[in-house]
Amino acid sequence: MARTLLVASPLTASAYAPYGAVASSTRDDVAAKDANQGTAARRDHLVDLANRRPHATLNVASFRCAPHAEWPRALALLEKHPHATQLFVPMNARRYLVVVALGDDAPDLATARAFVASGTQGVSYRPGVWHHPMIALDAPTDFTCMVWEDGTAGDCVVRALDADALAVDIA
Repeated sequence: MARTLLVASPLTASAYAPYGAVASSTRDDVAAKDANQGTAARRDHLVDLANRRPHATLNVASFRCAPHAEWPRALALLEKHPHATQLFVPMNARRYLVVVALGDDAPDLATARAFVASGTQGVSYRPGVWHHPMIALDAPTDFTCMVWEDGTAGDCVVRALDADALAVDIA
């Protein structure tokens, strides 16, 4: 199998739409309204947070990710959350990398995309969207993560990739 090399492009709401949503206070496709006595602009419903298991509970977690410095980078796995949206909101990022793919039982690498997100952009993964764990760029990066979980194997499905199947570059 030939290696698929993804070259990351800037994250935009329209390009990312097949995989999830971009959460950002700077999105101009979502109308802002005044809040907090006029000191803030509020944008509602940036992300649909789906939970397909009523017994699952919302887990708000944090991740500290070490930056990657060698490019291009081979990717060893993709994961998905079949029953819930997963939302990542950066707390101190300048930039980070988002890698996604569609597919049912396994990732369809023909649909894989890579995006460079800014520190003002959060991302959600729709239920069932394959994605790589967060890849920090530039510096250690902290994220807040929200996902509904029930503690079973159905919370997260991981698929190893063939050693030479998928790589990403930020050039």
